[in-house]
Amino acid sequence: MLPSRYDRVNPRHNSNVENLPPHVLRLVYKEISALAADPPEGIKIYPSDEDITELHTAIEGPEGTPFAGGVFRMRLVLGKDFPAVPPKGYFLTKIFHPNVGHKGEICVNVLKRDWKAELGLRHVLLTIKCLLIHPNPESALNEEAGRLLLEDYAEYESRARLLTEIHAMGASSGEPQDPNDGPQPKKHAGDPLKRAGPSAAAVPASLGNGASGASTTSSNSSSSTNVAGKKKADKKRALRRL
Repeated sequence: MLPSRYDRVNPRHNSNVENLPPHVLRLVYKEISALAADPPEGIKIYPSDEDITELHTAIEGPEGTPFAGGVFRMRLVLGKDFPAVPPKGYFLTKIFHPNVGHKGEICVNVLKRDWKAELGLRHVLLTIKCLLIHPNPESALNEEAGRLLLEDYAEYESRARLLTEIHAMGASSGEPQDPNDGPQPKKHAGDPLKRAGPSAAAVPASLGNGASGASTTSSNSSSSTNVAGKKKADKKRALRRL
């Protein structure tokens, strides 16, 4: 039997848990558990406690590619006919790649005509990672990226690296951003500010020099944020000029 948590599906989420037969759910649960315990090198797994038919992952950009140093969030969606029909893959992190469409959809043979039910999710994840190393311009979803890959690799590499720097680098680039993306830290039930009530918010105002120090720290933090924001905006403007 599957753990009872998989019987409680979030009604706001478009899940296929109820559409898959129990024996398929058991196999999926077993495989995802194995992936979480022993993930492929360079890939992090974020299993959902509510829906095992949507697997969120983070793939490290392979060394020697324009994606090196980046972390690319991706999801696999298992349809109601899985495993007879392959899962659908989507990049959630913006990427400039011939086989990734503008909405993040992934075009790779293992997710289409070469699919076999026995291949499994690990094989799918490894194939998508390999696609970052060896793009296939013959089945391009992003025609511009496919053209540049064949005709002007230096320009293709420059574009791909720029988007990697803008969208895939940073402390939180590989972490789930949406509450449904993966496990999130639990809020502490005993938060002293919540217990203290509205009066707690007024305490810093009466601390004198302490409050001033906090204000200075906040100002410095705001200044650093503005500088980082300006750099990111400059990169985006450079991208639009390309």
